[in-house]
Amino acid sequence: MNIKMLVYILGKVLLIEGVLMLLPVVCGAIYGEKEFFVYLILAAAYMALGFLISLKKPKNMTVFLKDGCVATALSWLVLSICGCIPFMITKEIPSFTDAMFETASGFTTTGASILTNVEALSHTSLLWRSLTHWIGGMGVLVFLLAVVPMTGGSNMNLMRAESPGPSVGKIVPRVRSTAKMLYYIYLALTVTEIIILAVCGMPFFDSVCSAFGTAGTGGFGIRNDSFASYAPHIQWIVAIFMLMFGANFNFYYYIVVRQGSKAFKMSETKVYIAVAAVATGIVCFSVYGIYGNLGDSLRHSLFQVATTMTTTGFATTDFDLWPSLAKFVLVALMFIGACASSTGGGIKISRFQIMFKAFKREISSYIHPRTVKKIRLDGKSIDTDIERSVALYFFIYLIVFFVSMLVVAFEGHDLVTIFTSVTATLNNIGPGLSLVGPTQNYSFFSDLSKWVLIFDMIAGRLELIPILVFLNPFTYKGIIKKAPKIQG
Repeated sequence: MNIKMLVYILGKVLLIEGVLMLLPVVCGAIYGEKEFFVYLILAAAYMALGFLISLKKPKNMTVFLKDGCVATALSWLVLSICGCIPFMITKEIPSFTDAMFETASGFTTTGASILTNVEALSHTSLLWRSLTHWIGGMGVLVFLLAVVPMTGGSNMNLMRAESPGPSVGKIVPRVRSTAKMLYYIYLALTVTEIIILAVCGMPFFDSVCSAFGTAGTGGFGIRNDSFASYAPHIQWIVAIFMLMFGANFNFYYYIVVRQGSKAFKMSETKVYIAVAAVATGIVCFSVYGIYGNLGDSLRHSLFQVATTMTTTGFATTDFDLWPSLAKFVLVALMFIGACASSTGGGIKISRFQIMFKAFKREISSYIHPRTVKKIRLDGKSIDTDIERSVALYFFIYLIVFFVSMLVVAFEGHDLVTIFTSVTATLNNIGPGLSLVGPTQNYSFFSDLSKWVLIFDMIAGRLELIPILVFLNPFTYKGIIKKAPKIQG
């Protein structure tokens, strides 16, 4: 393992976190809040430490897949630990476990919260809390690859370890150019949403925080009722942007380079839109009796389908009070998730496509045993390695899911709370049902359960494999050499 490379990357990550922390510093200074001093000191400390650690660039910057997994897992742990410190120092979240839960939930774009009164936070901390979503949405290592020159084609292994989806490819020849293009699109969509929300009457601070949460598909609201008290037209706008950020970013790239034919031929995008439309229709039918008119029913249905499918976690209403049919659809969407190469979580549309095609092939092989068929997606053959990795992902997902449920179940809460709390954290959604519904929070869990859910959030964001490679002792075999025996 390339230890010097890992240390260098961690130094750059810490430096980036310090630089980004300057944004809430400016916000706190504008609002005249004393909390901005804490963020300023920490930002300076992180930048100085990160600069010193990464001052000397290693000669060997080769990144093997194992190194990429470890670098990614360590980076996200460093981000979360360092990111939670300002909450503790300002005493807005004094408990380390609670602060870590809130920050990990932010960076992993989960949106699960332990706060009972969000509006009690300072503007400085509210902005940092929302900014963690934006940082984590596209990935800090993707950002690192975009702004820091790192030689070697093996850098794709960093993107593979951090980017969601069954496979990661380069949309342009160079890895750094790919990372830049992703962030250009990400930034452009974010700024566009901020401007539209502000023009449509939302306060500018709210627009920025809401756009950060929408872009990262995170879901931290800055009001206790999330989006319920905002005007209906604001809710429509946010719902549309949530769906946009849940789409595969390759779609936008093809649009930008005027290859619209490729964009609209992407089967994942078609399935994504179809699932969202059908789910919205079913939910709208189910809740029509509650709201009494089609407009309100459709608005709340589309918003909750969008926020659940893209794993954002905002809410315009208490959907825990909805009929069982509507809640069933939302829980199903929690597992389905958004598209690959998006900021959304969940299992991903493309994985279900691959597994469904594999299922059809197996059934066909029983009927026509001499026929040899390959799975194809958008006209391209799916490698057996990708098929294997998708099947392995489902298997590991089930193990992590049920073990997490088992540990959390020792607290004795109802099954719906246990099931949906693990579902909401492992799929990076945020709110679940019952005690973790949209009007509730996660503060009642014990520290042990909170750490299990923290693990689920990070594992879910990194799509399981990187965090498991990081925790596997065999990953570090040979790094620590045995001390030589003393003779005599």
